[in-house]
Amino acid sequence: MSHTLWRDERAIEGLPIRLVIALVVGVACLGVMMSTISGIETLNVTEVDVEPDPEVTGTGDGEVTVTVVDPKGAKIAGATVVATSGTATLDSVTTASTGDDGEAELSLSPSLGPNQNEGTVTFSVKPHAAGNYRDDQSNTELLVVKNR
Repeated sequence: MSHTLWRDERAIEGLPIRLVIALVVGVACLGVMMSTISGIETLNVTEVDVEPDPEVTGTGDGEVTVTVVDPKGAKIAGATVVATSGTATLDSVTTASTGDDGEAELSLSPSLGPNQNEGTVTFSVKPHAAGNYRDDQSNTELLVVKNR
């Protein structure tokens, strides 16, 4: 009798479809669990943004004050602001930390390419580790215009 079962290929006919169903259900459950977990950890996290002053600058050396704020406009102290090239070019990445007033002073020297009349400098923020702040979304950019 074992000899006939060994040659019987009908036993595996339903196996592939059962595996596919189990895989689909498992992936769906994993997706729901990951969504729930990521939602839990962001309940008390606040997104930050920057407010550059001035909002528009020319090419060449200049000072820019960047204020780190939460969505309600409250200033965030102890954050590190990182300025990098966007469509305008910086010689190097520039960083500064915000003081108690939530402001950081950056010395920037943006330049524009040939036939380029304007560009941007981008900012990212590394909030202080003790706060419940995060910088996941893009921030306000500094507009750089060609000096006339």
